Amino acid sequence: MNVYSDELKILTKKESDIIDITDKVQDLIKKSKIRNGIICVFVPGSTGSITTIEYEPGLKKDFPNALDKIAPKNIQYKHHNTWNDDNGRSHVKASLMGPSLNLPIKDGNLIHGTWQQLVFIELDTKPRNRIIIVTIVGD
Repeated sequence: MNVYSDELKILTKKESDIIDITDKVQDLIKKSKIRNGIICVFVPGSTGSITTIEYEPGLKKDFPNALDKIAPKNIQYKHHNTWNDDNGRSHVKASLMGPSLNLPIKDGNLIHGTWQQLVFIELDTKPRNRIIIVTIVGD
């Protein structure tokens, strides 16, 4: 059993940026030389998320709109009182979505559906420099 660790660096522009990282993650799998196993993709921090989505223009608009209904911008969050900031909704969304995803690797390829891409979603209210930690375990 082998373990490979690496990271991706991403610069986001705004809240609700959805960034397709599928190809970058696949490149790391190739670099690892691990053919079969599992990959964990994790974002440190409490205002970003890793998930899958059909990365197409309609859903790239629908998904943030749906999240805004769950944790809207126009209400007061107690978090704002704690830190004197404006990203309480960002923390709520990120907590519900989660910071990581585990996916299988078979024959050196990330396994995902035809219309399923691996994405990072920026939930903070400002641009961020993000580091995504990737750990691959297998043979």
